[in-house]
Formats: sequence, structure tokens, C-alpha cells
Amino acid sequence: MHPIESTAAARRPAVQPDPDDNPWHTSAACRSDEAGLFFAPSKEPTAARLSREEHAKRVCARCPVLLECREHALAQPEPYGVWGGLTAAERRVVLARRRRRDAELLDARRLTERIAG
Repeated sequence: MHPIESTAAARRPAVQPDPDDNPWHTSAACRSDEAGLFFAPSKEPTAARLSREEHAKRVCARCPVLLECREHALAQPEPYGVWGGLTAAERRVVLARRRRRDAELLDARRLTERIAG
């Protein structure tokens, strides 16, 4: 089960949530899976970690709220686990690319303003 859900909530029957009444994670595919699938136990061997992460990513791949989950993990930023189909290392790469893109856009905007100005 994903850590954002309680055991009792995970046992409730699935219903179509009203987006205005329920947070995105109520529709998450991971609600019925063990948290251990998404978060590494201490001193996990590399081969076991890679296998576990691939299994978690397969759960994420069928999730209707994959993008919401991913954006949540990037906005927080969540330092551990598989969120939105990305590991913590993969999320760090995405965040670094976004920072670089944002810096390039800001530089381009400043250059355009200087030229126009």
C-alpha cells in the first residue's frame, strides 16, 4: 500500500471519486499494494532494488493519476520511493532539467527585453 493511504482506506471498495471532493490519491493504482514495493528497505541489494522498482513502475503505468502523483513528488520534492513511475534518482534528473530549462527561458526573455528595450 502506498504510504499516503491508510490500511482501512485501502480496503474500501473502489468508487469513482468526484475530483472536487477527493484528493488525487484516492484513485491511485498503488492503494492496494504494499508500501514496501514503492520504498526500499534498508540495505537492499541492488538487483533486488531494481526488480522492486520495475514492479512498482508497472503498477504506476496502469495508474489513472500517474501524472498527478508524479507532479506531487516533484513539487514536494519527495526524496524517496517510486512516485508517478519515477524513482528518486529519476525525479532528481527531471528537476535538474526543469531548472535548466527555466534558467534558459529566463535568459532568453531578458535578452529579448534588452533587444526590444
